[in-house]
This record gives sequence, structure tokens and C-alpha cells, in this order.
Amino acid sequence: MRILALNCGSSSLRCAVIDTGSGQRIAERHEELGGRDHEAILQEWTHAWSRPECDEIEGLEAVGHRVVHGGESFRDASILTEESLDRLDALSPLAPLHNPANIAGIRAMKAAFPALPQVAVFDTAFHHTLPPHAYLYALPFDLYQDHGIRRFGFHGISHRSAARRAQRRLGLEAGNSRILVAHLGNGCSASAIRNGRSIDTTMGATPLEGLVMGTRSGNIDPGLFSTIAEARKTHLDGVTELLNRESGLLGLSELSGDMRELEAAALRGHAGALRAIEVFTYRLARTLASLVVPLGGLDGLVFTGGIGENSAEIRKRTVDWLAPLGLAIDADRNAVHGAQNLGLLHSGGGTPVLVVASDEEASIAEETAEALVGQD
Repeated sequence: MRILALNCGSSSLRCAVIDTGSGQRIAERHEELGGRDHEAILQEWTHAWSRPECDEIEGLEAVGHRVVHGGESFRDASILTEESLDRLDALSPLAPLHNPANIAGIRAMKAAFPALPQVAVFDTAFHHTLPPHAYLYALPFDLYQDHGIRRFGFHGISHRSAARRAQRRLGLEAGNSRILVAHLGNGCSASAIRNGRSIDTTMGATPLEGLVMGTRSGNIDPGLFSTIAEARKTHLDGVTELLNRESGLLGLSELSGDMRELEAAALRGHAGALRAIEVFTYRLARTLASLVVPLGGLDGLVFTGGIGENSAEIRKRTVDWLAPLGLAIDADRNAVHGAQNLGLLHSGGGTPVLVVASDEEASIAEETAEALVGQD
């Protein structure tokens, strides 16, 4: 089946045309937002696809969309209708940087390809295997029972794909494996994946919980909401905006939320960049160590995502913090991101540490095909 997989992220937009039978990547596009919105880029792409000389979308059979928040009602990939789009729209306040962009992509593709089925593949779906002790907040229980307030987790498409690839590379059986996945990009999360199933993860009801990210704070003391509101002379929505768009690496460094810029600035001795990197790697390592508890041991640590795949310095600093767990990496292998060694960064005994390239578009296409075949 030939599927267009669309991935509208918080800082970039990707798509790929994938033949799910052969696994062949027929065409792909990738653009950083750079101050533009998703709609403008999608308009350019759909205009290019409409030209007679463009063969990227020849033989297309469906469009698959990454959707960040599916709530409790969307537990698997789902063929989209107007009713389901309305339900997704209602979830937008829980993922304000993502769901509106995802929905914009869906509507653009419905307009461009009205005859094709549109399928949503959810970042939250992979984490629906979390047990209650992992997904419940310590709040009055009626807030969960009556209002569905619970932890969901995100980046599930990436975590699922990275764990499966790591299992194969390490020769582990899917039913007997204990893997930590650190998805590090503009958004960051980590997951404990046992026997191919997510059993705990760092993001919660929204993508704001957990690790330090590009512009998101990750975990903070909830008692600070009123303190921040008073200090900034703002209201609850203003605090939420600050935590989503002005915090994280950007807030700590007072320079940038882009790790590439921060690493370059740190080499020049920029105090803010050094501060941001130190907090980022410490918080990441501390969280990864805690996720070994639900796993009951560790067969491999995986780095994926833009930072995870490309930053040797961040991997080194993080694994250095994890030395008490017996983790270590080879400096030469780390410098080239595990190239020529199947992404493996360790060079002998001990727990494997590896880099796995994220291919969310391939996973979106696979799950889209499965949803359509299931409908038949």
C-alpha cells in the first residue's frame, strides 16, 4: 500500500510517501517552521503536488497523520471522520503546541485528496499499556473517574519504533526485553519498555510534563503557578504559555531553545548555554535512572530524535551521570554516532547503549495500513 505519512511537529513539518509492502521510501519532504506556520508550508506542498510533472504522489492510496493527543477515546490508529475531528479538536487544550497543527494537516490533506482515506496515528496510543499505578495522579479520584484526568504519555510512535529496532539489533526477544528509550528533540520524553510494551513514561496528561525541552519546562513544583502569575502579572493561561513557549533550554540559557546553537555557544564559554546543557543532561539522567525501577533491570538504553541521534556531547554527559548504573560508552564510537557499529556506542561488556534513527513516518505508514486492512 502506498501511503503519504504526514508529521506536523512543534518545530518542523515532515512527510514521506512510503510503500508499506516493500518498505521503500518513494519521496520525502522536510521543512523547519522558521517563523512560518504549518498551513503555509502545506499550501506550498499541495500546490507542488498538483503540478502535472510531479510524480511524488502517484498511486497514493491513503494519508496517515501523526496526532499527538488521542485522550482515552483513541487507543489505536483511527480512520478520520468529521465527528472524530471534532473530538480531536476538543483535546487541543491538552496539547496546544501540537494538536492544532495536526488537525490543520488533516484538513489540508482532506482538501487536497478528498477521495483518499485519512487515518490518525496517535502518540498516546502506545502508552495505553501503562498500569494504573503509572498513569494515575495523586489527585481526588473523581477527577480521573469523572473527567479523565490522568497521565497519557507522548512520542509513542517514536518510542515504539525505536524499541523494536533496538530489540532486533541486540538480538532480544520481543517478549523478553527491558529497554529505556530517550526521545530527545525540541520535545523530549523517555519511556520504560518491557517486553515491547510501554510501562512508564515521562510525559503526562499533556506534553509539558517530564524532561527539560526546547521551550517547555518539564516538571516544576505546581505551587509555583501562583508565584509565577504574581511575578509576571499574568493569569493561568499566561503561566501555561510561559511554561510551553518561554521555558526549557530557551529559558535557562536566555539564548536559544535549539541544542545545536547552545552547544556552539557553550564551546565559546557562554554561561547560559552551559547552564542549560548541565540542567538538561542531569534531569535526563536522573529520570532514566528512575525508569529502571519499573523495568526491573536493563537490557539497553536507546537515544533517538534529533538531539539523541546527533549530539555526542549530550549523550556523553548523560551517560557520565549514569555511571553508577554501570553504563559507559566508547568515545570514538560516540563521536560518529555509532556509525559502522549498528549504532552501538559501547565496545564490550556492560549494558548496551545505542543510537537508533527515528523514522516516525515509516511507523505512521505501517499503522495506517494496519488500520485500513483491519477495516476490510
